[in-house]
Amino acid sequence: MILGKVIGTVVTTISHPDYKNRRLLVVQPLTLPDDPPEGDFIALDNTHAGIGDTVLVNREGNAARQTLNQPDGCVISVIVGIVDSLYISTLN
Repeated sequence: MILGKVIGTVVTTISHPDYKNRRLLVVQPLTLPDDPPEGDFIALDNTHAGIGDTVLVNREGNAARQTLNQPDGCVISVIVGIVDSLYISTLN
């Protein structure tokens, strides 16, 4: 699971059958200030998230397929929660 911010949507005219009637969102992983940035990725939305929302994303294929109840689905990343607030504490 990772935290990310929704930065866009994906619109398709033709899509894989496993993606029918599901929204595809572009997610930017959140990192700490000293960590290198990670690349953006596409995730299926299971929560009605929108652009600007901080989300919890399951990025492991088997767990993502179980979340969507598609045992043979072509899915790697799925948004499983919207984060209301986030607090980061530094330990010194």
